[in-house]
Amino acid sequence: MIRLMTLAAACLILAACTTTNVKSAAGLPTAPPQNAKVLVSQPDIELSVLTASGITEPRADWTASAKTYMQSAVQTELQGRAHKFTVLDPSTAMEGREGQVIRLNGEVGKSILVFNYGVLPLPTKAGGFDWTLGEGAQLLATKYDADYALFVYGRGSYSSGARVAMMIGAAALGVGLPTGGQQVFASLVDLKTGKVVWFNVSQAAPGTDMRTPEGATLLTKSLLKGIPL
Repeated sequence: MIRLMTLAAACLILAACTTTNVKSAAGLPTAPPQNAKVLVSQPDIELSVLTASGITEPRADWTASAKTYMQSAVQTELQGRAHKFTVLDPSTAMEGREGQVIRLNGEVGKSILVFNYGVLPLPTKAGGFDWTLGEGAQLLATKYDADYALFVYGRGSYSSGARVAMMIGAAALGVGLPTGGQQVFASLVDLKTGKVVWFNVSQAAPGTDMRTPEGATLLTKSLLKGIPL
């Protein structure tokens, strides 16, 4: 599965700048009705440093900064829309079946990246977009009195100084080395049915750093552009 995710990510990285690619479920009411209650999960972000040896090591400080700035940017993007928003902090809701639903969203999103955006389309998904979190999503609907949920999930790495120096040296010899990259996706889920009704993925441009307020704002704008809320 890791290899499959890498292939999917590589397809998006080739675009070289911040890119998006929206998918929506055919035959379903993508746009929630006015005044719908939308549960907004705080972004699930994890960032790492790509070392000179090519190993990624988690960075808690980078992750915390990105979560804070991405959450602020999401809330700003949703201001003024004709819906009722409630913020869910995953750190307080990861126990039991509720936590299973939240984790399942991340796994479903990664499958979407592989089979709807990558090089290995599933025969059963050909020509359509049909994904669900299952009936378990109704747990969130009941507990938070919500109709829909918006999830933002991101993973990425940034090259260390030593890695950058190695890349420059290798480039002088005509050898290319992998660099860090960041990818986020957003999914809008109908909590009554569990259906993923809208999905978008964004690959950060080299100068778009989600560890800063400006970078997080740019990335969030591209990620939520056209969201039916």
